[in-house]
Amino acid sequence: MNYLLDTHVLLWAIFESWKLPPGVKSLILNPENTIYVSLISFWEISLKYSLGKLELDDIMPDAIPGISREAGFKTLVLSEADVASFYNLPRIGHKDPFDRLIIWQAINNDLTLISKDGKLSDYEEFGLSITW
Repeated sequence: MNYLLDTHVLLWAIFESWKLPPGVKSLILNPENTIYVSLISFWEISLKYSLGKLELDDIMPDAIPGISREAGFKTLVLSEADVASFYNLPRIGHKDPFDRLIIWQAINNDLTLISKDGKLSDYEEFGLSITW
């Protein structure tokens, strides 16, 4: 199966894996699964770090893509199709632009999103597959 990590799941997977439930750890560690991280997550981490909304211990945000690759995660680029078709994602209450782009990438690329954010389940009726 193909999965996309939400930003908080990426950070927990590489820095605080004890926060992940056993089922999620199993999905991430299963070599038969392909685990993606969106470029949007790297941007979100960098922006929140620069604004003082995210602390990272002894690491800078620009090191995270390399750490992600070392963990075996593949980077999901933001494609022309993703951005040009983004208008198709309904505005149903969730306003965070990072989350909305990640939701759309998951839908548009037929990926199951791994996220603890319960509010994202509102998008299931629009094609989002989500697990936690």
